[in-house]
Amino acid sequence: MYADFFGFKQSPFSLSPDTELFVNLQGHQRCFELMTHVLESGEGFLKVIGEVGTGKTILCRKLLRYLETEAQDNYHSVYVPNPMLSPIGLYRAVGKELGLNLQQQQDTDALLSHITDRILALADSHRSIVIVVDESQSLPAQTLEALRLITNLETEDRKLVQVILFGQTELDTLLNQDRFRQLRQRITFAHRLTALKAVETKQYVNFRLSRSGYNGRPLFTNKAIKQLHRFSNGTPRLINVLAHKSLLAAFAEHSSVVTPKHVKTAAQDNGERHALPLSWILTASILIFLGVIAWRLL
Repeated sequence: MYADFFGFKQSPFSLSPDTELFVNLQGHQRCFELMTHVLESGEGFLKVIGEVGTGKTILCRKLLRYLETEAQDNYHSVYVPNPMLSPIGLYRAVGKELGLNLQQQQDTDALLSHITDRILALADSHRSIVIVVDESQSLPAQTLEALRLITNLETEDRKLVQVILFGQTELDTLLNQDRFRQLRQRITFAHRLTALKAVETKQYVNFRLSRSGYNGRPLFTNKAIKQLHRFSNGTPRLINVLAHKSLLAAFAEHSSVVTPKHVKTAAQDNGERHALPLSWILTASILIFLGVIAWRLL
């Protein structure tokens, strides 16, 4: 809606995990480098923990893109986006990602045998399996144990299957159960994502604006950035939501910069008291947008 007004080629603060908008902030870049290091060193399990909205999904997508492009000669990636699966469901999902048709198979031992044969065949071509599980705090206990069984395959010098678990902090609670002590021992590395600092919030906002085609003067004032960091607590997903609504509020006023007032309006609409309804902003924005089009046609 406001793309033409601000000169964007795409939405800078979409909630979709677009890897083209991945910001190489210190914490996220360090996490990505850790993941690639763990894979190259042949370690078994890696755990990436973070609160809701701290950037786990976009890191997960960036890793998958790396595995499917730059590292495709060395790895075969298996992505499990929905962990709410039974052991049979997990084995079928893994088998499908490995190019097997196991949908009619009902026996877990037979499923695991087919998967094992495929993994060994890939190992003969010098490719390791990387299983990436998103939202892994939702893994049922039996399915988590089934996942561990897949990772038993190894040679004298390397693992044939590596697993990276992305999850919220509840994943630690799940893994701390006594029955998962064997699995805990296999998790050789872990990384915890944290909220952005104020200076990182500014870098985050400006990078995404630039990647989206904006090349004018600073769009968010320094005070607006400080407000954005305060209301979002440095959580990337909330930064996206509030930045989008702030741009909408600025567009509704035909303002070429985003001020603290616009950020406050966005925060109010996002749950604060005395909120300015977003419908008002949208209505005003549409009227202005239609007015600009009509003026151009005259």
